[in-house]
Amino acid sequence: MRKRYGVRGLAALGLTAAMAGGLLTACGTEQDPAAANELTVWSLENQTDRVAATQAIADRFTQQTGIKVKIVGIDENQFSQLITSAAAAGKLPDAVGALSLPAVWQMAGNQLVDTAATKAVVDELGADTFSARALELTRRGNDQLAVPSEGWAQLLVYRKDLFDKAGLAAPTTFADIEKAASTLNKPGMAGITMATVPNDAFTAQTFENFALGNGCELVDGANVTLDSPKCADTFSFYGDLVRKYSVPGAQDVDSTRATYFAGKAAMMVWSSFILDEMAGLRNDAKPNCPQCAADPAFLAKNSGIVSAIAGPAGSPASFGEFGNWALTPGPKVDAAKKFVTYMLGDGYTDWLGVAPEGKFPARKGDKTSASRFVDAWGKLPAGVDTKKPLGEIYPAETVAVLRDSIDSFDRWGITQGQGALVGATLSELPVAKAVNEVTGGQVDGPAAAKQAADRVRAIQKSLN
Repeated sequence: MRKRYGVRGLAALGLTAAMAGGLLTACGTEQDPAAANELTVWSLENQTDRVAATQAIADRFTQQTGIKVKIVGIDENQFSQLITSAAAAGKLPDAVGALSLPAVWQMAGNQLVDTAATKAVVDELGADTFSARALELTRRGNDQLAVPSEGWAQLLVYRKDLFDKAGLAAPTTFADIEKAASTLNKPGMAGITMATVPNDAFTAQTFENFALGNGCELVDGANVTLDSPKCADTFSFYGDLVRKYSVPGAQDVDSTRATYFAGKAAMMVWSSFILDEMAGLRNDAKPNCPQCAADPAFLAKNSGIVSAIAGPAGSPASFGEFGNWALTPGPKVDAAKKFVTYMLGDGYTDWLGVAPEGKFPARKGDKTSASRFVDAWGKLPAGVDTKKPLGEIYPAETVAVLRDSIDSFDRWGITQGQGALVGATLSELPVAKAVNEVTGGQVDGPAAAKQAADRVRAIQKSLN
């Protein structure tokens, strides 16, 4: 889910150009003379089936243009290290897709983005065809840092059948979440499962989701505010939920899903990418709750979805992430521009179709139809081994909320002029570390907030 490039970035990672070359060889991005006329495109959609689907789209582009494209899947949690290594070795990819906002700002801070080329793509496609919010979060002054492509929403998923039976309100507030977790927590059933792993962007994203709803901000202007009372209270709330009502041990993107899918958690926090899996459409991530044997879609039918959470000191907020295309400087930038233009044009519906449950279109339409891609997205089948449109699985109002959420995603720091700082936190994940410490019982909420703030201030100081 993710620095200024130079001495600090390389020293912190302990990397040299020689090491970078080794890392990239391991990732399959070392280029030989035969690849001189081939674009190397990294994609953070690194699951095997998604890489294959993306390569198929790229192959159609090659048939039209003669420009070869090699898609390389990159793990999100390794991106910061790999892009720094690639820059040091002079082996940057020509474009990067499915790039998170922090990663966009990291690349921009390290001067690894050709902003003129990126702006040219947006201008050619038509800025008015994109979500205004998506463009706002990918701009620095007059510089267009990336081409926004799609978005996914962070969701609190809950067992509506259990909530209804217990007479519980939908978990839209901190108070309702805590009450439900306490009421439904029992042997064999955790009240909630959430991320706690310190070196995972998923943990930071999950916490930011709660923090935004409680008025906890990363910064106030140039001042880091993670140690504010609102943030301390959010850390305390998160820590209490995990320690009292979750399952033991470190929790990550796989274990939280597994617990909920086994019918052993009443709530979980996950991205909208969960929606096809929860309906039993993917064999390698299929629900295995007791009721799921007879009906693989049981959890989809009996789960509610909350996209905006409010704390006692805030108002409802929705965390979401944009996937973006970044173009790097280099001799192949014109060819890379053509490829990204294709991926937002003739190839766009196919790209959204790679995983429509996590690819809400950031480009709504084109010059022929203002809603062309939104309309196409609504008909795309989700899933891998079994495919169905989301509208055949979930209520129409749920699908509409997901589709439209992209225009109101909340994020820390970027619109406050601190996008570079947001990007710089990507490799060190100070908030995820603080979450791990408070959920593990090493510190309380105020201490976790102070540790996170101090770490972010140290990163901020290194940027000056």
